[in-house]
Amino acid sequence: MERRFKLKLVAQKKTKLYSGSRKQARATAAIMPGTGKIRINNVPLEITSPNVARQRMMTPVILSGDLRDKVDIDVRVSGGGFMGQAEASAMAISRALVDWTRGQELRRRISEYDVHLLSGDFRQSETKKFGGPGPRRRKQKSYR
Repeated sequence: MERRFKLKLVAQKKTKLYSGSRKQARATAAIMPGTGKIRINNVPLEITSPNVARQRMMTPVILSGDLRDKVDIDVRVSGGGFMGQAEASAMAISRALVDWTRGQELRRRISEYDVHLLSGDFRQSETKKFGGPGPRRRKQKSYR
């Protein structure tokens, strides 16, 4: 007796990963074909708080226009503060959208708005040194 098995080919969603970072925050965005859902750590982008961070994360989505309705983006972000996480998420979303379109139009539009959305901002906070309360300020001396 001969057994024949039918193999079911499951259509997998094509997913690509993109990273972004700002200060100590690191974000990874996964983009796939979909209906326009964007989630940051499994929370929809539209209800994330605070409002300033939400606006920063929505910047590349607004600049992309109609492309938003064709893809789903899941972002995992950790480390840093809420604004560093927002910047890292915005960078990861921007890189994902630009690579998804494979065109120069969206890249040019995002670069004209803010070049750091694609290339990153390398600045880090300076470490504290001895002899003072911060990285540069020193204790004052008075001889009177």
